[in-house]
Amino acid sequence: MAHGKPVTPLSAADAIIEIGDRIVLIERANEPRGLAIPGGFMDEGESAEQAAIREAKEETGLDVELIDLLGVYSDPRRDPRCYVISCVYIARASGEPNGGDDASRAFLVDPENLPGPLVFDHARILHDYLRYKRAGRRAAPQEMLDRLNRPITQP
Repeated sequence: MAHGKPVTPLSAADAIIEIGDRIVLIERANEPRGLAIPGGFMDEGESAEQAAIREAKEETGLDVELIDLLGVYSDPRRDPRCYVISCVYIARASGEPNGGDDASRAFLVDPENLPGPLVFDHARILHDYLRYKRAGRRAAPQEMLDRLNRPITQP
Protein backbone atom coordinates (compact mmCIF):
# COMPACT_ATOMS: atom_id res chain seq x y z
CA MET A 1 0.00 0.00 0.00
CA ALA A 2 1.14 3.52 -0.84
CA HIS A 3 -0.29 6.34 1.27
CA GLY A 4 -3.11 4.12 2.52
CA LYS A 5 -4.29 3.19 -0.99
CA PRO A 6 -3.65 -0.21 -2.57
CA VAL A 7 -1.20 -0.16 -5.47
CA THR A 8 -2.81 -2.04 -8.32
CA PRO A 9 -2.09 -2.30 -12.03
CA LEU A 10 -4.06 -0.42 -14.65
CA SER A 11 -6.16 -2.46 -17.08
CA ALA A 12 -5.86 -2.30 -20.85
CA ALA A 13 -7.12 -4.14 -23.91
CA ASP A 14 -5.36 -4.58 -27.25
CA ALA A 15 -6.57 -6.02 -30.55
CA ILE A 16 -4.54 -7.76 -33.22
CA ILE A 17 -6.75 -6.75 -36.13
CA GLU A 18 -6.68 -9.08 -39.12
CA ILE A 19 -7.64 -7.83 -42.57
CA GLY A 20 -7.11 -10.71 -44.96
CA ASP A 21 -3.63 -12.11 -44.33
CA ARG A 22 -2.30 -8.85 -42.87
CA ILE A 23 -2.63 -7.14 -39.50
CA VAL A 24 -2.96 -3.52 -38.43
CA LEU A 25 -0.20 -1.68 -36.60
CA ILE A 26 -0.23 1.89 -35.40
CA GLU A 27 2.46 4.47 -34.98
CA ARG A 28 2.02 5.95 -31.50
CA ALA A 29 1.61 9.72 -31.32
CA ASN A 30 2.46 9.79 -27.60
CA GLU A 31 5.27 8.43 -25.45
CA PRO A 32 6.51 5.85 -25.71
CA ARG A 33 6.66 6.52 -29.43
CA GLY A 34 6.97 3.66 -31.88
CA LEU A 35 4.98 0.92 -33.55
CA ALA A 36 2.31 -0.93 -31.59
CA ILE A 37 -0.77 -3.11 -31.70
CA PRO A 38 -3.91 -0.94 -31.42
CA GLY A 39 -5.27 -0.72 -27.89
CA GLY A 40 -5.33 1.22 -24.68
CA PHE A 41 -6.61 1.68 -21.18
CA MET A 42 -10.06 0.51 -20.13
CA ASP A 43 -12.52 3.19 -19.04
CA GLU A 44 -14.35 2.93 -15.73
CA GLY A 45 -17.34 0.57 -16.06
CA GLU A 46 -16.07 -0.86 -19.36
CA SER A 47 -15.30 -4.52 -20.03
CA ALA A 48 -12.05 -5.60 -21.68
CA GLU A 49 -14.02 -6.60 -24.78
CA GLN A 50 -15.72 -3.20 -24.99
CA ALA A 51 -12.38 -1.44 -24.52
CA ALA A 52 -10.72 -3.48 -27.30
CA ILE A 53 -13.52 -2.61 -29.73
CA ARG A 54 -13.56 1.08 -28.72
CA GLU A 55 -9.77 1.48 -28.86
CA ALA A 56 -9.62 -0.24 -32.27
CA LYS A 57 -12.21 2.22 -33.60
CA GLU A 58 -10.51 5.26 -32.05
CA GLU A 59 -7.01 4.38 -33.25
CA THR A 60 -7.74 2.83 -36.66
CA GLY A 61 -11.23 3.94 -37.67
CA LEU A 62 -12.18 0.27 -38.11
CA ASP A 63 -15.21 -1.56 -36.76
CA VAL A 64 -13.85 -4.86 -35.48
CA GLU A 65 -15.31 -8.20 -34.52
CA LEU A 66 -13.48 -9.93 -31.68
CA ILE A 67 -12.70 -13.52 -32.65
CA ASP A 68 -10.63 -14.90 -29.79
CA LEU A 69 -8.65 -14.02 -26.67
CA LEU A 70 -4.94 -14.53 -27.34
CA GLY A 71 -3.95 -14.04 -23.72
CA VAL A 72 -3.50 -11.84 -20.69
CA TYR A 73 -0.13 -10.09 -20.54
CA SER A 74 0.91 -9.02 -17.05
CA ASP A 75 4.69 -8.72 -16.86
CA PRO A 76 5.13 -5.70 -14.54
CA ARG A 77 7.86 -4.41 -16.91
CA ARG A 78 5.71 -4.50 -20.06
CA ASP A 79 4.91 -0.78 -20.04
CA PRO A 80 7.60 1.76 -19.02
CA ARG A 81 4.96 4.29 -17.87
CA CYS A 82 3.34 2.16 -15.16
CA TYR A 83 2.18 -1.34 -14.26
CA VAL A 84 -0.41 -2.38 -16.87
CA ILE A 85 -2.17 -5.69 -17.44
CA SER A 86 -3.57 -6.14 -20.95
CA CYS A 87 -6.10 -8.56 -22.38
CA VAL A 88 -5.07 -9.14 -25.99
CA TYR A 89 -7.73 -10.15 -28.50
CA ILE A 90 -7.65 -11.32 -32.08
CA ALA A 91 -10.12 -9.36 -34.18
CA ARG A 92 -11.27 -9.13 -37.79
CA ALA A 93 -12.16 -6.10 -39.85
CA SER A 94 -12.39 -4.93 -43.44
CA GLY A 95 -11.40 -1.68 -45.08
CA GLU A 96 -8.37 0.56 -44.78
CA PRO A 97 -7.12 1.66 -41.35
CA ASN A 98 -6.64 5.37 -40.64
CA GLY A 99 -4.75 6.70 -37.65
CA GLY A 100 -6.71 8.58 -35.01
CA ASP A 101 -6.72 9.42 -31.30
CA ASP A 102 -3.33 8.23 -29.92
CA ALA A 103 -2.22 6.87 -33.32
CA SER A 104 -0.50 9.23 -35.74
CA ARG A 105 -1.08 6.59 -38.41
CA ALA A 106 -2.44 3.07 -38.84
CA PHE A 107 -1.35 0.70 -41.58
CA LEU A 108 -1.41 -2.92 -42.72
CA VAL A 109 1.62 -5.20 -42.44
CA ASP A 110 2.53 -8.81 -43.05
CA PRO A 111 2.80 -10.26 -39.51
CA GLU A 112 5.69 -12.45 -40.70
CA ASN A 113 7.66 -9.39 -41.83
CA LEU A 114 7.28 -6.54 -39.33
CA PRO A 115 8.60 -3.14 -40.42
CA GLY A 116 10.58 -2.38 -37.27
CA PRO A 117 10.79 -2.76 -33.52
CA LEU A 118 7.58 -2.53 -31.50
CA VAL A 119 7.02 -0.77 -28.18
CA PHE A 120 5.96 -2.38 -24.91
CA ASP A 121 5.94 -6.20 -25.14
CA HIS A 122 4.18 -6.19 -28.52
CA ALA A 123 6.96 -8.16 -30.29
CA ARG A 124 6.42 -10.92 -27.73
CA ILE A 125 2.65 -10.73 -28.23
CA LEU A 126 2.97 -10.99 -32.01
CA HIS A 127 5.36 -13.92 -31.58
CA ASP A 128 2.61 -15.64 -29.57
CA TYR A 129 0.01 -14.65 -32.19
CA LEU A 130 2.03 -16.21 -35.04
CA ARG A 131 2.49 -19.43 -33.06
CA TYR A 132 -1.25 -19.49 -32.36
CA LYS A 133 -2.03 -18.99 -36.06
CA ARG A 134 0.40 -21.74 -37.11
CA ALA A 135 -0.17 -24.33 -34.40
CA GLY A 136 -3.30 -23.28 -32.51
CA ARG A 137 -1.29 -23.07 -29.28
CA ARG A 138 -1.33 -20.15 -26.85
CA ALA A 139 1.46 -19.34 -24.41
CA ALA A 140 1.04 -21.58 -21.35
CA PRO A 141 1.02 -20.03 -17.86
CA GLN A 142 4.41 -21.59 -17.05
CA GLU A 143 5.87 -20.08 -20.22
CA MET A 144 4.56 -16.65 -19.14
CA LEU A 145 6.20 -17.15 -15.72
CA ASP A 146 9.49 -18.22 -17.29
CA ARG A 147 9.53 -15.02 -19.38
CA LEU A 148 9.75 -12.94 -16.20
CA ASN A 149 13.44 -13.89 -16.04
CA ARG A 150 14.20 -12.70 -19.58
CA PRO A 151 14.51 -9.24 -21.07
CA ILE A 152 11.10 -7.86 -22.09
CA THR A 153 12.24 -7.29 -25.68
CA GLN A 154 12.93 -10.99 -26.18
CA PRO A 155 10.03 -13.14 -27.46
